[in-house]
Parts: sequence; structure tokens; C-alpha cells
Amino acid sequence: MAPAIIPVGLVGFGMAGRTFHAPVIRAVPGLSLTAIVQRTGDSARESYPDVRVLRDVDQLLADESIRLIVIATPNDSHYPLAKKCLLAGRHVVVDKPFTITSREGRELDELARAENRVLSVHQNRRWDGDFLTVRKLIASGTLGRLAQFESHYDRYRPALRPGAWREAASPGSGILYDLGPHLVDQALTLFGQPEAIAADVRMERDDAVVDDAFDILLRFRKLTVLLRATMLACAPGPRFVLNGTLGSYIKYGMDPQEEALKAGRQPGDSGWGEEDPSHWGTLTLAEGGGIVSRAVPTEPGDYRAFYANVRDAIHGKAPLAVTAEQATRVIRLLELAGDGAKTWQPF
Repeated sequence: MAPAIIPVGLVGFGMAGRTFHAPVIRAVPGLSLTAIVQRTGDSARESYPDVRVLRDVDQLLADESIRLIVIATPNDSHYPLAKKCLLAGRHVVVDKPFTITSREGRELDELARAENRVLSVHQNRRWDGDFLTVRKLIASGTLGRLAQFESHYDRYRPALRPGAWREAASPGSGILYDLGPHLVDQALTLFGQPEAIAADVRMERDDAVVDDAFDILLRFRKLTVLLRATMLACAPGPRFVLNGTLGSYIKYGMDPQEEALKAGRQPGDSGWGEEDPSHWGTLTLAEGGGIVSRAVPTEPGDYRAFYANVRDAIHGKAPLAVTAEQATRVIRLLELAGDGAKTWQPF
């Protein structure tokens, strides 16, 4: 018999809920977007007229048919909402960042284990096509021993967005907790726990009140990892730079899935997650006494894989890909960076 459909409740219908969660959940067989909690406004009802729209989490928890709850709310609400939902016996997905502190992350991890519930964090960028390509390239050994790895999120937005909570002075706001979880999670997924960390977290824009740029250096044995983000890159640098003993790989441009979702395309549409060849990365190798360069086709990305894994984990058919323990390590590294790790310190 086919596993039962899992009814899903989505808490929050801002940018994250509207763009990254609702359409992807709808596109994954075995999941049913059943209810959306939107405190004010009618955009959820307009977008999904067949889905119940509720005004608070208590109404959602009153429906015992909802088995999985996805939390896509401001960062400082992740911990209390996740705790409430776990105590109510639900499986939970939390948007990144998992929590504000690693202590909160550890507590939620322990609670989920005690309640025998699946608890995951929406690190969807593990399924970016460019990251999948980098992961495959490293595993192949084509570059030899990797010595330097750079990962950038370069954006250009010199003015603050009016009313944006991510740019206001509040717990968990700022670019470190916005883009940092993606970059750090990808680095830990590739290389494991570093030996030490150094960081520079700063404000670069004229009117900034919270961090809007950072550089994080991770030290591994014979490998240095640079993670960087800024809002003042009018000419964005490369997304990835890899230098190894046998060659280099450089990749510009971002995975196309975010822009496709913003444009209203649906996961699974023809060509979903496929990158235009003009954006493929360049592999440069020392071969036959010379230097040879060629384009490397970018692997197709697919954010549906995250939710498909959560579905399978709930059914007991697969180990969870993104665990609360992993997500807590991400938060611990961000804590160290935010504390002003100006010199190398153990992780």
C-alpha cells in the first residue's frame, strides 16, 4: 500500500512561505498543503483558494489531522513556535536560521528526540545546481587536493528596504543570520567541522543598523574556506572559487530556482532547475604541460528533494538529510562569527 498523504500546515506567508515553501510543498507527491497561518491579509487565500487560511498557530494545532508544520516566520519566533509544535506532537520543519542561539537548537533537538518526531531545517541550498556540481567535482578528485574554497553571496542593494525586519535592530536580524546559514551549511556539508574560525562581521551601508556584510574564514588541515556576503557588490564576484593541486573551478551566477519561483513558475515545469549554458562554471586544469579550460555543465537543482526527504523520514523510509544537530552546529559557528572572532579560535 502507498504511504498515507501527509497534511502540511504552513506558518507564515511572507517572502519565505510564499516563495520557497508553499509552491515546493505542493509539488511533492505525498504532501498536501492543507492550511496556512497568515496573521493579516488575504494573499494566501488568493494564491491558494483550496487551502484553509487561519490567523494563529493555536487554530492550526487544533486540527489534529495536520502532521507536519512548517515554520516560515521571523527568526526570533522560530524557537518558541517549533517548541510549541513539537510539544503538540507534530513533525516540524523550521526555515533557516534554525534558532538564534545554539542552546535553543540543542534544546529543540533533544525535545524532538524525546517526542519521537522529525525535526528538520530548511537548508534548501544544498539542492542548488551549482552546489551539487561543486560537490560532485570535489568528490571526483578532478582538482586534486583542494587547498582553497570560496563561496560568495554578492548582492547590490545600497538602500535599506522600508519595514524589512531583517534589516532592523532585533535578535536574529542582519545578513549573518540571513545568508550565513546557507554558506555555513554548505561548507560544513562539504568539509565537516573546521579546526578554527576567524570572522569579520560589519555594517557597510550608510544607514545600516545591523550587519550587512561578513567574511568568515574556516581553517581545515591544508584547506582554507572563505565565506563572504555583502549588499554592496554592484559587480558581483564569483559564486564559487575552488583551487586545488591539479586545477581550478570558477563559477559565476546564482542558481535559477529562486528567480523561477518568484516569477510564478512551478517546480517540475519543463527545464526546472536547469541553468543556461552561458552560466556554467569553468574548469581549468594543468594537462600535458599546458593549461586547458572547459565549461562544466551545471547539475540541475531541485528544491523538491528537501521536502521529499522529510516525507520519507516521517514514513521511516530514509534518514533525515538535514538534521537539527547539523543545524545547531551552523548556529554555533554563526555565534562565534558574530562574537567578533578577529583571530583564529577553535570551533
